[in-house]
Amino acid sequence: PPYNADFDGDEMNLHVLQGEEARGEARILMRVQEHILSPRFGGPVMGGIHDHISGLFLLTYKDRKFSREAAMRIISGLGRFIELPEPKKDSRGGRYWAGKQLFSLIIPEGLNMEYKASICEMCEACKKEKCEFDAYVVVRDGKLITGTVDGKSVSAFKGKMLDKIIRDYGLDRARQFINEIGLLGIVSITNIGFTTGIEDEDIPEDARKEIEARLLQAEKDVDKVVEAYNEGRLDPLPGRTVRETLEVTIMRYLGEARDDAGKIAGRHLGMNNSAVIMARSGARGSMLNLSQMAGTIGQQAVRGERIQRGYAYRTLPHFKKGDLGADSRGFVKASYKSGLSPTEYFFHSMGGREGLVDTAVRTSRSGYMQRRLINALEDLRVDYDSTVRNTSGEIIQFSYGEDGIDPTRSIGSQALDIDTIINEVRRGD
Repeated sequence: PPYNADFDGDEMNLHVLQGEEARGEARILMRVQEHILSPRFGGPVMGGIHDHISGLFLLTYKDRKFSREAAMRIISGLGRFIELPEPKKDSRGGRYWAGKQLFSLIIPEGLNMEYKASICEMCEACKKEKCEFDAYVVVRDGKLITGTVDGKSVSAFKGKMLDKIIRDYGLDRARQFINEIGLLGIVSITNIGFTTGIEDEDIPEDARKEIEARLLQAEKDVDKVVEAYNEGRLDPLPGRTVRETLEVTIMRYLGEARDDAGKIAGRHLGMNNSAVIMARSGARGSMLNLSQMAGTIGQQAVRGERIQRGYAYRTLPHFKKGDLGADSRGFVKASYKSGLSPTEYFFHSMGGREGLVDTAVRTSRSGYMQRRLINALEDLRVDYDSTVRNTSGEIIQFSYGEDGIDPTRSIGSQALDIDTIINEVRRGD
């Protein structure tokens, strides 16, 4: 460069890839779209999360209608010019744009697929296109005909639509699709409005009474099996002692009670509840979290068993010696919303402490194991003769992975979608 009087003398290194091979390798190693698929199992590890999924759910669930101004606001968030499709007409002759129409604008042309969304209730007689829960997704020629877009469509690891686009249209188109589902989801949730609070866990009084009755029944079942154990009438399960059989049976009764309480709470909360939408769509959390907030927290476990340790012959001084009932061994009837009693709080703290310690120990162990694996494998490469070698040229594998298959170019662990293949052949795609 020409002499510059203002140059202070500091040197700067600029690293430029010189050869064609180096540049080609950098394109594979450094472009984001080359890392959408995992080399471990061949599926996508990037996709929509949290508000992206909630926004797309709100946009596409059932027949959400938008005015021209609202539709323009939503598609303007994509950052590129898109012409609005032809509007639909309602029963009064008014014009509107459906959320499914707006989502269809980012689907690649010619895409055809069918699958069940995360919110599918697994009906015994599945009505498919006429599903009352709008859970059966049908895409025809790049248009979303029926169904709701949720985590099963666009999230990492399980996004069926995302995986199909990668396979049929390539990684560049998949990168564009991931960008646009993120933008569309955020703009949609902002324009439609979405909020959650502690009132989302409120259930009606009749639901609360139903849960209390179910928990009372579970306690009676536990008392019966404890009585049978004390009287020597309890038959042991194969391979277990009588005491182990008692504990397994009690855990089963109490686990079923917690699950039933969650179902009762979930039935009364409904799909208009923001917390339920997040859990059912795969955006965040689970129905178990909701059932523990609104219904009952359930049995606390330490090392996979009911709480055993504490004082002599009992867990806490609040209980009689030798008491094997549900309350005395860590069953928490209360929900987070209603609040725990002192003994329930103590049992819950015991279970929570184990979870915290396990997480801390597991994190450090897995991190150290990953470091050792990286150090052991960092000098391996696939050579031009398809062998795997180290820097000394020693052969580690005669064929990569023993089969020479790149997982990112194969179906991977997912089941082959025979129905979609048959339908494509019938249509002549």
